[in-house]
Amino acid sequence: MSEYDHEPVRGLPGELPESEHIIWQGAPDWKQLAGSALHIRLAGVYFGALAIMAVMQGSFGYAAVMTGLGAVVIGLFSFFAWGVGRTTVYTLTNRRIVLRIGVALNKCINLPLTEIESANLKKLPSGHGNVVLALKGMPRLGYWMLWPHARSLRIIRPQPMLRAIPEATQVAEKLFHATEKLQDIAPATPAAETAADIPLEGVPA
Repeated sequence: MSEYDHEPVRGLPGELPESEHIIWQGAPDWKQLAGSALHIRLAGVYFGALAIMAVMQGSFGYAAVMTGLGAVVIGLFSFFAWGVGRTTVYTLTNRRIVLRIGVALNKCINLPLTEIESANLKKLPSGHGNVVLALKGMPRLGYWMLWPHARSLRIIRPQPMLRAIPEATQVAEKLFHATEKLQDIAPATPAAETAADIPLEGVPA
């Protein structure tokens, strides 16, 4: 028995109204999540550098400790990323985005498409990507309630994210088409396409 067996529809807190339907559902790829959000490669480089420096100084015991500690940290981060990938469901409907998140305590967060101020796509390897959502005037969401489904270091005004999703470009296109039916959309500016986060073409920027 799973903690999500009570869901009437996978990833959703209740049945959808007749006027609403699911366009797309997905979840983070835990390996991409571990690399892009938890930075396990950087952690490996850090502990590896400490171990190499210790060996060069003849401190083999310290090098062993750093190697072991690095392995533990990477293992914990990887396990957490796996848990996030297993328990998370992102749902795009013709009315909203729903984030079913939480490894220990699950919760569903509803983001109406009419409240999306901008949406930006950051591409990752193998066709994966992050979609960052900036919201209008709806009540602010807590950063730590969202994390790791939030843009890094945007604590005062957190920006929800669809993290490390497969076929991110296609998902962005689906988001664009769903959003343009509910609100006026300003075209993306050419200068923005060189930024780290690339505004989705046509999605409100």
